[in-house]
Amino acid sequence: MALLSAAALALTAGCSSSSGGPGGSRTSGATGATTAASPSAVPSPTVSPPPAEGSAKVVSTLTTGLDSPWGLAVLPGGDLLVSSRDEGTVTRVDAKTGGKTLLGSVPGVSPAGEGGLLGLAVSATYGADHQVYAYFTTESDNRIARMVYDERRPAGEQLGAPDTILRGIPKGAVHNGGRIAFGPDRMLYAGTGETGDDGLAQDEDSLAGKILRMTPDGEPVHGNPEADSVVYSPGHRNVQGLAWDGGKRLWASEFGQDTWDELNLVEPGGNYGWPEVEGLAPKGAGGDFIDPVAQWKTAEASPSGIAYAKGSVWMAGLRGERLWRIPLSGSAKEPLAKPQAFLEGTYGRLRTVAAAGGDKLWVVTGNTDGRGDPKPGDDRILLVEVE
Repeated sequence: MALLSAAALALTAGCSSSSGGPGGSRTSGATGATTAASPSAVPSPTVSPPPAEGSAKVVSTLTTGLDSPWGLAVLPGGDLLVSSRDEGTVTRVDAKTGGKTLLGSVPGVSPAGEGGLLGLAVSATYGADHQVYAYFTTESDNRIARMVYDERRPAGEQLGAPDTILRGIPKGAVHNGGRIAFGPDRMLYAGTGETGDDGLAQDEDSLAGKILRMTPDGEPVHGNPEADSVVYSPGHRNVQGLAWDGGKRLWASEFGQDTWDELNLVEPGGNYGWPEVEGLAPKGAGGDFIDPVAQWKTAEASPSGIAYAKGSVWMAGLRGERLWRIPLSGSAKEPLAKPQAFLEGTYGRLRTVAAAGGDKLWVVTGNTDGRGDPKPGDDRILLVEVE
C-alpha cells in the first residue's frame, strides 16, 4: 500500500420530491430491472504499466471566468459541458477556442453549502438520444435527472425539462457526493456522501455514503450486490471522483475527516469502512472492510475529481491545491510507485479532472466555491500534458 505522511490537520475543505428506499423512487417511465454484466472487480488490464515517475505540464488555459464550476463532461466531438454549483447552470465550452455558450438552468436546484448543481455525464448513447445527466441538490434531497440537449435552440434555452431517474438521495449542508459517470458497461454510476450523518454510510436502507450503479433509466442492474437495489458499495464518507482504468476497474476518491483521504479500488459489495475506519484499518480493528489503495493527510489532498490517462489515476486536490499522479501496476491493487504531486499551489484549489485524449487532461480549478482565494480569471479550465 502506498502511504503519504505529513502533519495531521483537520479537514476544512471540503422536479418533484418524494422519498425512496434502497433503490430510490423513480419516474413512472422506468421499465424495471435490466440485465447487464457485472463489472469484474479486478480484471486483467491489457495496457503496459506507466513509468514510476511521470510529469504534468500546463499547455494552455482553455477558458476563464467560470463561477463555482463542479461537474465536467466531454461531448463526443470534444467540447466540454461544465456545471455551476451555485448558479445551477450548464455551459458548453468550445475545446479549441474556449468560447462559452450557456445551455440553460436546471430547474429545482437549491444551492447551499456543498450542495447545488454537481456532477454531469453525457449519455452512453448520446448520438441517438442527446441526453445529458445531472446530479443536483433540491429543497428535499439529492437526485439524478436527464435532459435533452438541443443545440439548435437559442442559447439559454437548450436544455429540455428534467426527467428524474433517481430521487431520495439524502442531502446535507456538507457531504452531498455528486460525481456521476457512465462506466465501460454503459451503466450509470454515482458517488454519494453521508451528509454529515456518519451512520448513513453503513445503513442498508439509505442511499447516502454509497457508490450507486444503475441503468440509464435509474433502475437496479442484475449483477449488483442486491438485485433490487442500486447500491454498489457502502461505507463511504463522501465520494468525489469516479474513473475506470485500462482494465475496466473502478476507482473512487473520497474525503476523509481529520486524518486520511483515500483512493479506493471499488469492488461490488465491498464495504469501505466509514465511519468505523478512516484510511487503513489498524491491526485488530475487526470488521470486513476494504483498505484504500493510497491515502493522504487531509492537508495534502481533500480529493475531488479523478481521471485515468497514460496508465495512472490523476486526482485533483482541493485543500491540497495540487494534482496527484498515482501510477497503476497491471492487475495489482498497489500502485506501481509512490504518488507524485504536480501544480502544487500554482492554480489554487483543483476541483475536476477529465481525460482529454492521449496524454492530455482537462483540469478545472475550484477557487470560487467559497473556500478558495480567487485570483483574476478564476475559475478556469486548464489543458495539461501528462506522462
